[in-house]
Amino acid sequence: MNTSKVNRQVVLDTETTGMNKDGAIYLGHRIIEIGCVEIINRRLTGRHYHVYLQPDREVDPEAVTVHGITDEFLQDKPHFSDIADDFINFIKGADLVIHNAPFDVGFMDQEFRFLNKKTQPTEQIASVTDTLVMAKKMFPGKRNNLDILCDRYGINTKHRTLHGALLDAEILADVYLLMSGGQSKLNLSNDLDNMNSHTRRPRESSQPLCIIHATEDENKAHIQRLQLIKDSLWLS
Repeated sequence: MNTSKVNRQVVLDTETTGMNKDGAIYLGHRIIEIGCVEIINRRLTGRHYHVYLQPDREVDPEAVTVHGITDEFLQDKPHFSDIADDFINFIKGADLVIHNAPFDVGFMDQEFRFLNKKTQPTEQIASVTDTLVMAKKMFPGKRNNLDILCDRYGINTKHRTLHGALLDAEILADVYLLMSGGQSKLNLSNDLDNMNSHTRRPRESSQPLCIIHATEDENKAHIQRLQLIKDSLWLS
């Protein structure tokens, strides 16, 4: 019986009608797009959630220049109340991976409060991992927006001319997997101490190593991921 724990994460991004000058949310602005991609045990599953929403208010012109979503485009889209149950079911119990989480979570909680039923806040539906907080710890004193992180990790974003929730969630998923999968720092002094204090002997009963080769599909998926990295040495 397989008793391994399933680690389900949902990488999430939203687009909105606007925000304050300092980036804080205020009543009146609404979510107009939600994009999510699913990761299970550090593998993208291909499963996603994506929806555009009618906010019942105009989109600020400044916001349109960022994401390109217009009032005309949103006229026939559903309201948040129409999709709330499906959205909650998709993120429930997952670890939400979000860049600058207070912004998106704040808007989500506001939408939940607007519903005509008792809905829990985001933190009671799912846990949250903020990749901006991660990046600030990894690269202190440096700018850490999504575009800069893509450059830093060699992720090609030439196909992105405007921000979009689903596209940004897909990009963030790649960034997060690279950020969270790096090698930890080597503690050479501790290693030397251990070598001096312990005699290391090979195990007499060691068995020959079993080499498991990647399948053809796994090799193809690996090449596709490497092609996202500019000037990858692995492809040379």
